[in-house]
Amino acid sequence: MSSRAVFLDLSPLEQGDLDLTPLHSAFSELVCHEQSTADQIVERLQGAQVAIVNKVALNADTLAACPDLKLILVSATGVNNIDLQAAGERGIVVCNCQAYGTPTVAQHTLMLLLALATRLPDYQAAVARGRWQESGQFCLLDFPIVELEGKTLGLLGHGELGSAVSRLAEAFGMRVLVGNLPGRPRRPERLDLDDLLPQVDALTLHCPLTEQTRNLIGAHELQLMKPNAFLINAARGGLVDEQALADALRRGHLGGAATDVLTSEPPRDDNPLLAPDLPRLIITPHSAWGSREARQRIVGQLAENAAAFFAGAPIRQVN
Repeated sequence: MSSRAVFLDLSPLEQGDLDLTPLHSAFSELVCHEQSTADQIVERLQGAQVAIVNKVALNADTLAACPDLKLILVSATGVNNIDLQAAGERGIVVCNCQAYGTPTVAQHTLMLLLALATRLPDYQAAVARGRWQESGQFCLLDFPIVELEGKTLGLLGHGELGSAVSRLAEAFGMRVLVGNLPGRPRRPERLDLDDLLPQVDALTLHCPLTEQTRNLIGAHELQLMKPNAFLINAARGGLVDEQALADALRRGHLGGAATDVLTSEPPRDDNPLLAPDLPRLIITPHSAWGSREARQRIVGQLAENAAAFFAGAPIRQVN
């Protein structure tokens, strides 16, 4: 089958280090654009049977203006940028990528936890300021270090990613507790949030952002946590009330927090977590997923999704 595909925003995926041959081989023609503005989308998709997107939004009006479109491939797991109902009404199949970044995001989560527990940013900054060089002894121990062995990790979200984080935490000798999520059936072996939070020394988030999980961790939940507990979010920014977290850090409540995600990305300057006076906060720029290995797996899954669709048996279909 002759197929023309257009990749509207390749740049988040390709950093010059990937083999795109599987993707090019999946179509008769593949046109790649680094980025596409809203005004460019319809024109670029004319005559295309396949649209490939990462974060570019495809709404009902856009889909209606692209009559040849039969397949949308999303080079990510989240599909909130696609009007799934409109796609379904027009007979357009939507497929995403799944579990491509599990090892990478899991190790990033543990990296953030370890950085908080060992006060890595503080010690690195102290050495850069010359504090170690000025020390009267062989070591500098200005910042209390926490040993993870024997501590309790709480998980919100225990799918593939949460399970991978659980295994890594257990390798460090941590006890793992899993919490029930709002909007999902309650499981008796898991703890409700009000019971979970006071017990954990660290809490990591691995759940999707829905109306039920938006601001899942707010002022009330932060207050339930131990004063020296750690909070790590490598899932979605909207899961945490950012102003409440900033307030808790300023009060000295929490041993520290780390996030790879913010509610608006790229962030705006008025984001409360970007304030320069916040102590014990680590922010990474939504980079947890981005190893070369993970991005290459996305290329492979995009090609697999296309081949399965053309064979009449779509996989990873979300609509």
